[in-house]
Amino acid sequence: MSSLFPLRLRDAQVRRRGKTILGPVDLELDGQGLTIIVGPNGSGKTTLLRVMHGVERLSGGTVDWSMDEDRARERQAYVFQSPIMLRRSVADNLHYPLRLSGVSRREAEPRVADWIKRIGLDGHAQAPATRLSGGERQKLALARALIRQPEVLFLDEPCANLDGRATREFETLLLATRDSGTRIVMATHDLGQAKRLASDALFILSGRIHDSAAAPAFFDAPKTPELASFLRGDIVE
Repeated sequence: MSSLFPLRLRDAQVRRRGKTILGPVDLELDGQGLTIIVGPNGSGKTTLLRVMHGVERLSGGTVDWSMDEDRARERQAYVFQSPIMLRRSVADNLHYPLRLSGVSRREAEPRVADWIKRIGLDGHAQAPATRLSGGERQKLALARALIRQPEVLFLDEPCANLDGRATREFETLLLATRDSGTRIVMATHDLGQAKRLASDALFILSGRIHDSAAAPAFFDAPKTPELASFLRGDIVE
């Protein structure tokens, strides 16, 4: 099976009401690792993720995978900061994306059972998903994204509303996902989390990428004064 990658952004720009929200961005990602995107609030992290995922309209430039857009979209998944749960059971939330992909109920059952076990919800398969705790809902959202075995997973600050234990459990799932071969691109405001997870990292400021490098060089030897200030905890505008 051919690969999605590389992903290439060339002069990618997003403008709204005459204001540039993102860009110009030139970026190329290969098919391995876990890329972390950091930057101040409002810097463009979410917009960059949405552009890469293909759900944000470009004002200029291009975003290209190694295959056509429709086929590329089928191999991607996205997890939001605040997950949206279907008003159905835990199991039904996991069956839903498989049904959309044409997977039979019989074939889906073992995959659903496996993911319920992985996210620690054994015995809760028929519980209403909307009654889960915040950490449980976010793990279910991750399982729902991964059950179709996407080639790339985008995440937008998925642990922002989680406590320490839930964050640790979520990160464990992410690392296992990365090790299984799924490419991950994730925005986070938590520098500790960025250091724990990143294979490489991007620093975005005012809609533009100001620094990028493999970890830990990104954190230990920033190439721009803006990133150095951000890593010290200074307010960067």
